[in-house]
Amino acid sequence: MTEKLKNGLTYAQAGVDIDAGNAMVDQIKPLVRATRRPGADAEIGGFGGLFDLKAAGFKDPILVAANDGVGTKVKIAIDTGIHDTIGIDLVAMCVNDIIVQGAEPLLFLDYFATGKLEPSVGVDIVKGIAEGCRLAGCALIGGETAEMPGLYARGDYDLAGFAVGAAERGTLLPKEVKVGDVLIGLPSSGVHSNGFSLVRRIVEASGLAWDAPAPFAPGRTLGAALLDPTRIYVKPLLAALKATDGINALCHITGGGFPDNIPRVLPAGVGVRLDLNAIPVPPVFGWLAKTGGVVEAEMLRTFNCGIGMIVVAAADKADAVMASLRDAGENPIHIGETIAHEDGEPVKTSGSLTL
Repeated sequence: MTEKLKNGLTYAQAGVDIDAGNAMVDQIKPLVRATRRPGADAEIGGFGGLFDLKAAGFKDPILVAANDGVGTKVKIAIDTGIHDTIGIDLVAMCVNDIIVQGAEPLLFLDYFATGKLEPSVGVDIVKGIAEGCRLAGCALIGGETAEMPGLYARGDYDLAGFAVGAAERGTLLPKEVKVGDVLIGLPSSGVHSNGFSLVRRIVEASGLAWDAPAPFAPGRTLGAALLDPTRIYVKPLLAALKATDGINALCHITGGGFPDNIPRVLPAGVGVRLDLNAIPVPPVFGWLAKTGGVVEAEMLRTFNCGIGMIVVAAADKADAVMASLRDAGENPIHIGETIAHEDGEPVKTSGSLTL
């Protein structure tokens, strides 16, 4: 062994292939360029990405930053070999947290770590990231690919995303949320990117393979159906924010579901009452609840249950807000209102989910 080291061990022999990394960069450059927008040319290869706020039209901006991952949903992508949508989830989890603060997502960077780089897998992942950026209207201005043998098993990988947005000074959300405001729900595309440790446990208990027919999605495999990417709400919400001044707050329903996320935008003395009967629950949640024996309270605290974003609108402007959301292609649903709150849980419910 000592003699072999003297004769010159290479980085590739240690498990890191620089040539494969360079080949991947060459393949993803056109994908990255497709995310160009005013303020960024979306070129990669330098030591840092640039963004020109003036060119993007901002005069007195406040920057808003967010970072996130996709949790153990990435394990389903790895196990199924479906890699071209998980990048959309990555972007969605970041930019949806930017828009809820009333800011426009402007730029995105990703971190992709793996045990052994397979360029085709990396390209598929970046395809999803670029598509997510296109849907959000932000530029993919850089990223990092890390090949780390010994830390990740071959075939495994993880992702992290970083987004920066901006809002003109004085326009950030939440504004003053008052008793009597209307809660408007925007439908989710399914499980989005939270609760997948429970999802995977339920699938394991069901005995179904990832390539088995999905019980809740005719004509699709279980793995593909569960990988439906997180919805990106940026463009319709930006349109609604420009069309009306009736939005007081926005709430992204992620880990913690309704009980943990809604209070994040509520001032002291204000709670909410949710009408669970009004929520259109996608079939996937009924299957998860029944197969896993998951009670309603646990469903509400783990999953979005069909509502991925909540708009808190002033009562006298709620109709205008809903109209502007419809004009932007959304299907807004009146799911509750804000109420006076003194003690106990701030999120109260009526009715029940159709699981």
